[in-house]
Amino acid sequence: MKETVVSANSFDARSTLQVGDESYEIFRLDQVEGSARLPYSLKVLLENLLRTEDGANITADHIRALGGWDSQAQPSQEIQFTPARVIMQDFTGVPCVVDLATMREAVKELGGDPNKINPLSPAEMVIDHSVIADKFGTNDAFKQNVDLEYGRNRERYQFLRWGQTAFDDFKVVPPGTGIVHQVNIEHLARVVMVRDGKAYPDTLVGTDSHTTMVNGLGVLGWGVGGIEAEAAMLGQPVSMLIPRVVGFKLTGELKPGTTATDLVLTITEMLRKHGVVGKFVEFYGEGVAATSLANRATIGNMSPEFGSTAAIFPIDDETLNYMRLTGRSDQQVALVEAYAKEQGLWLDPKAEPDFSEKLELDLSTVVPSIAGPKRPQDRIVLANAAQQFKSDVLNYVDVVDEAGKESFPASDSPAVSNGGPSNPVRVTAADGAEYVLDHGAVTVAAITSCTNTSNPYVMVAAALVAKKAVEKGLTRKPWVKTTLAPGSKVVTDYFAKAGLTPYLDKVGFNLVGYGCTTCIGNSGPLPEEVSKAVNEHDLAVTSVLSGNRNFEGRINPDVKMNYLASPPLVVAYALAGSMKVDITKDSLGTDQDGNPVFLKDIWPSEAEVNDVVANAIGEDMFAKSYSDVFAGDAQWQALSVPTGDTFEWDAESTYVRKPPYFDGMGMEPAPSRTSPAPACSPSWATRSPPTTSPRPAPSRPTPRPASTSRSTASSAVTSTATAPAAATTRS
Repeated sequence: MKETVVSANSFDARSTLQVGDESYEIFRLDQVEGSARLPYSLKVLLENLLRTEDGANITADHIRALGGWDSQAQPSQEIQFTPARVIMQDFTGVPCVVDLATMREAVKELGGDPNKINPLSPAEMVIDHSVIADKFGTNDAFKQNVDLEYGRNRERYQFLRWGQTAFDDFKVVPPGTGIVHQVNIEHLARVVMVRDGKAYPDTLVGTDSHTTMVNGLGVLGWGVGGIEAEAAMLGQPVSMLIPRVVGFKLTGELKPGTTATDLVLTITEMLRKHGVVGKFVEFYGEGVAATSLANRATIGNMSPEFGSTAAIFPIDDETLNYMRLTGRSDQQVALVEAYAKEQGLWLDPKAEPDFSEKLELDLSTVVPSIAGPKRPQDRIVLANAAQQFKSDVLNYVDVVDEAGKESFPASDSPAVSNGGPSNPVRVTAADGAEYVLDHGAVTVAAITSCTNTSNPYVMVAAALVAKKAVEKGLTRKPWVKTTLAPGSKVVTDYFAKAGLTPYLDKVGFNLVGYGCTTCIGNSGPLPEEVSKAVNEHDLAVTSVLSGNRNFEGRINPDVKMNYLASPPLVVAYALAGSMKVDITKDSLGTDQDGNPVFLKDIWPSEAEVNDVVANAIGEDMFAKSYSDVFAGDAQWQALSVPTGDTFEWDAESTYVRKPPYFDGMGMEPAPSRTSPAPACSPSWATRSPPTTSPRPAPSRPTPRPASTSRSTASSAVTSTATAPAAATTRS
């Protein structure tokens, strides 16, 4: 039986909301003085306190403190936030499941019922961080990469598949399905949660910093560490200070030719300069209504890059339209609308809520941009990118000036010309073709990461750039590793329906996997001849990716400089092949007749993009992709897994091991093995040694895959978190 929390209801807030034929218990915010002036995000927290008030951890005073929030005060009031659910990606989530399995074993050994050990809050895991883009540029790259993924991770997948069937309220989205945050907004997020007859805002914590993507749907949530996530999964609240809330007002509309990526890089630059660490960011104003849900999700995703805890948008008609598109039921959509309007959570574009600080952006001032070469907030106007590269590359190479004098010691110093540092190296490819590699060469061009692959407008724009390039006779440069890793299968479905897949394939952007690849360093190895030339001649080559992070050394060990860009610009840079090319005015190549082809010749109009989005994307695609999302493919189904209520640990395993927390534990706690310290002595000086030798700590290396340029051997996983076993017991 599920644990039921009964609110103390000190404010007589318990009420009923009728939606169609269904009746839901709710806790009315207007029963708390001051609630109407609160920002959206704090209203969500206020409802959380009202519903979970127990008179001990959460009291009427906590509720009054939030209702009387002083927007200008520094955070000082601690509250207990109880997330509605927990979401995990596979690497950071595995230790949580290991702990649950270990607790079950301990209960069984003590004579109890192991089936009572389950998450108390719904928990969902999406396996998305394991695929590596080893293979690329071929029609079977996806299949080859998935086969390699299963080969490397079989033992871990067997364990997770057992957990999928063993635990209540724990679901696993198998490999090859999508990226956790995109799957979250397209399917898992409820916006308004229903449980035990209650309706309340969908809130969550996740084991990935970009959990904030769901903020675009009006769902409050953020990334936490493994200990916090496991505690939340076991029904424990998250202790936090009532935060300062930064209001970010949006006005106007984006101009044609600019993308959501350009917008988010502009916002990132602004908020990093302003300083929002430990704060909520909340978007408001008439520009919000003009911002598509896809763009809102793109912005929410980048909250960790802003430095904020969350970056949220209120609920409005755009939220409902997205829910309908992605296949949510009519009753769920109706509930979200009715609940948001009843509780004052519905967007009023003209409202000016009480905020701690305020910023404003006119969307019409946003211009095409990229960011790099090593931080997301280092925005570069696209028209200045080539010139900025020539300056930035001097930080990565040793050079000699035109007079032949070294600027600093170097063994293989390139010359400096008007085009910037140059150290051309002739390379012979595996097929016998020859080309010249130099500083600035784009060696990785990746459409990857939940930030942008969830946004159909930028994805369609990328495919249209590819189509127009192919029609002009262009393709990627031979040294560019090109990869397409969408966040869900819906993306490839609408590419196929629009007839755009063949064009992406012809310029090298074949499907390599559904998951986090290049953005987390799973870019796989560069072609052998490229890697050899880069390392032997110390070339400062580059990557261009549609991700959210570009820190030094993160993308690929051979690549020194990394740039974030929109998906259509990723395709453009793959065609250009170098950051030295000013793609706003230089030729990207020549057509069949030898005429130069420029970016403007292959850039799609806003009308073209909107037409494809309107005609190629429908509710049926989401319904098909998510109809049986937890079942997995044939490889997942074929995994051999234990069927019992406890896991069959393999003593010889080098990866999944039973942690020793409960070894030797009895029904009564053992007496203390330390002697009391004299009053006049510090306890550390007189503490008695343990009566038995301490058990060696288990090996716990970080469980994430390395690029295949590094070792891909599995490492032992025990756990990153512990929590009281009693907290998991259902009555």
